[in-house]
Amino acid sequence: MKKISTTALSKKLEINNRELFDELVAQKMIYRKDDQWHLTKKGKEFGGETVYNKKYGEFIVWPADFDPINIEDNTRQELLSATSIGQKLSLSSQRINLIFAEIGWIEKAIKGWVVTTLGRKVGGRQFEHHSGGTYVMWPSAILTNQTLKNSVHQENGESTDNEQTSSQNGDPNNFRNKYPTKHRTKDGHQVRSRAEVIIDNALYDYGLAHAYERKLPIEEDVYSDFYIPSKNGGKAVYIEYWGLEEDDNYLERKKIKKTIYSNHELNLIELTNKHIDNLDDYLPRMLLRFDIRVE
Repeated sequence: MKKISTTALSKKLEINNRELFDELVAQKMIYRKDDQWHLTKKGKEFGGETVYNKKYGEFIVWPADFDPINIEDNTRQELLSATSIGQKLSLSSQRINLIFAEIGWIEKAIKGWVVTTLGRKVGGRQFEHHSGGTYVMWPSAILTNQTLKNSVHQENGESTDNEQTSSQNGDPNNFRNKYPTKHRTKDGHQVRSRAEVIIDNALYDYGLAHAYERKLPIEEDVYSDFYIPSKNGGKAVYIEYWGLEEDDNYLERKKIKKTIYSNHELNLIELTNKHIDNLDDYLPRMLLRFDIRVE
């Protein structure tokens, strides 16, 4: 059987070369020693072989049909990479990491990602790449985590479990049913208005991990417009855009939501139409109140 290098295999699988090496390390098929990659017993069992070339020296080759990301479950190790999770959820590893950052499980590092206190609570483990960068691996149980499932549903423009229940109950005032997510932002979020596009794009340009329509951490089924996750387990910041100030039903909903934010002592930034045209003049100062500094 034809065998190809790890780099060639990454191209065939259409994933980043570094991500493939991370996956092979996580599955305990290779390890790094003396600045050189070596095969483990498991790596050899899956067809890995060390070869020598005058130009490149020693390197590892694999069967051309080898796919370490989709190995049968009974042969997989307990930890999954962002690439593996993305494959199972039909999302890119980059988008998976952004979702994890939005949830508050990881934070962007100088090189790669680091796990947060919340991330460790759901089983995230941080590793260091041979280049010095960091990345996080996750237990397979993360695929059934309800917070992640809801985030993926929202990413795909689908209803969450709570939203489906509301729809099935025939709620005529359901805001999400009345105003669908027709607008796409720079980072791929689907939002409900052009004003929300401006807000989302601003957060993206500021380099802030954020989520759109995140459920508040309370028993009531209430969602914020935007959510900036906490760092190291501290309080998060929520953003509400009040865009329909002339609608009586909307004003009543606004009053109820503001009371909920206040009663649960949740950090809230409120935006109205007067802020949108000159958002960069307002939002950075509002964020600074919660020690979030942006350029």
